[in-house]
Amino acid sequence: MASAAKSLIQTLRRYIKKPWEYTGPASHPEYLHAVPKATEYRIFCPATVPEKAIVPNSLPETVYDIKYYSRDQRRNRPPIKRTVLKKADVEKMMKEKTFEPIDFPRPYLTATIVEDMDAIGGGYQK
Repeated sequence: MASAAKSLIQTLRRYIKKPWEYTGPASHPEYLHAVPKATEYRIFCPATVPEKAIVPNSLPETVYDIKYYSRDQRRNRPPIKRTVLKKADVEKMMKEKTFEPIDFPRPYLTATIVEDMDAIGGGYQK
């Protein structure tokens, strides 16, 4: 009885289609569903690869290094030098007088500005 019902359902499935299978790309006999079946999705576990990888052997000098960090110029900078000052060093530097006020440029505000009064508008554009 169960086998007869099963064969009847199989026969009906062949002739009765789902509404979206009458027209469109799903109606074509070569149409494949985008989602694979569970048995087709992952045939073998990633940890148990059926074939062993073939690693080419060559001289290390002739192989181009594709690693980015070995070609990165920012990593080739010399190390940053840091100086740790102790209190005695700071006091010694404060006592040393290495420059005079004459060494600094004179401020702009102390100089006299001479304007050409013969210019139109006193040198300013209107």
